[in-house]
Amino acid sequence: MSTEQAPEKERTFLYTVARGLAAVMFGLLFPLRYHNAERYGLDAPYIAMSNHQTWMDPLILAKPCKRYEIRFVGKKELVKNKFVKKVLDGLHMIVVDRHNTDLAAMRQCSRALKEGYVLGIFPEGTRHLPDLMSEVETGTAVLALRANVPLLPVFIDGKPRLFRLRHVYIGEPIDISDLRAQGFDAQVVAQVTARIRDTFLRMREEAHKKPEGKRL
Repeated sequence: MSTEQAPEKERTFLYTVARGLAAVMFGLLFPLRYHNAERYGLDAPYIAMSNHQTWMDPLILAKPCKRYEIRFVGKKELVKNKFVKKVLDGLHMIVVDRHNTDLAAMRQCSRALKEGYVLGIFPEGTRHLPDLMSEVETGTAVLALRANVPLLPVFIDGKPRLFRLRHVYIGEPIDISDLRAQGFDAQVVAQVTARIRDTFLRMREEAHKKPEGKRL
């Protein structure tokens, strides 16, 4: 899929405010330490994805991304309130119906990638799962295969806690070129989805082998 030049210098007021809020929150109140943040230096378009635990996850995912304003995918329940909808629109959120096949949202996501943006996705689709990536929705795999863009995995090790340090690990982009070469069908989508799950499980295992990766 051909893409336009990435809109690297685009800045909007609400996103700038949110980024500033994230800097205060994660610098003073809910301290985070990012590992390998330089991997956000990828040229857009690409998909940034992380595990999903709290409402702060989009801010956690966006903070180290200095070059671009991320287009996040969020559930439609968030925009029931008109004021909240206006704020989230200003933050570039793409609304998706998680309970049905939302072709309109998929088209918006594809368009964002085609136009050279970074797309932010939580492959689990919900914060309420018994374990890391115990369920992974196939939409991320479908988008990555169709758009031919890198997948950047970000593992958030534990929920942010007041004045307690947490660690965030940015992984190497996931290589799915071998699967993409097989074409596009349900089996290939399933293999990409499995690779996403395995990547996050491996990142957790590697993080917990390190002294700083132990939960405080």
